[in-house]
Amino acid sequence: MHSTPHGAAVTATGYGLRGPRGWVFRDVGLAAQPGSLIAVEGPSGSGRTCLLLALTGRMATTAGTAEVAGLPLPKKKAAVRAVTALAHVPGVTDLEPALTVAEHLRERTLLQRRFATLSQLLRGGARSALPRPRRERTAAARARIDAALEAAGLDLATLPKGDRTSVRDLERPEALRLSIALALIGRPRLLALDDTDMKLPDDERAALWATLRSLAESGTTVLAVCSQAPDGAVVVRTTPRGDGRDTEADTETGTGGTGSRDDEKGAADALAEAGRA
Repeated sequence: MHSTPHGAAVTATGYGLRGPRGWVFRDVGLAAQPGSLIAVEGPSGSGRTCLLLALTGRMATTAGTAEVAGLPLPKKKAAVRAVTALAHVPGVTDLEPALTVAEHLRERTLLQRRFATLSQLLRGGARSALPRPRRERTAAARARIDAALEAAGLDLATLPKGDRTSVRDLERPEALRLSIALALIGRPRLLALDDTDMKLPDDERAALWATLRSLAESGTTVLAVCSQAPDGAVVVRTTPRGDGRDTEADTETGTGGTGSRDDEKGAADALAEAGRA
């Protein structure tokens, strides 16, 4: 049994990023316990994606402080990346339309296995890093995939061709759930996804939030960008440039706020830089 919660605590004070053309986001304050559902709420172009990338160690910031799982940002970006996973971030984690669901799952499992082996070797665990018997490796990979699919709420039997369905033939809710499943294969302490509720009808939106809430309740911290936060989430609001509102949020599970004066071009530059990293 773990002595500490699986999920990652997330805190930020005065957190901000200033790009070549102005502030992308700034004055972000956040306090979320392990296993929280964190909603980054705001309109498109308000720095939501850049904040998500910064809090997962994939983008450097220029102001304030933040910690994920007790790891300070940006000093420990690599360590934060190791305990977090991106499920759906357009332009960063796009699925390959021509590949099937099975091919995506197989590829991610192989990458995860190689990453785990390398990590063990770097920690000096040469004996534990030795290859296991093929049958044992196959069974372990299948179990990990099944657990990720179940947690993501993706039933392969409902797809047009089962796991042989190409990504291009998936509906948006199915593609989102596949992205979540792929990220969960690595068993991250924090799962992050962008554009959570974009172009989803009300029933699908509610079902997806129910899945994310279930993941949080099972112990994984979830950080989700959205246009409208669900009830009970720890909310961080981003504000587009020129909207002079004060932005403070209070929820049942935590508090968060941001006084962002965002420059959309600055956000685009920062996102492009993250894609090159």
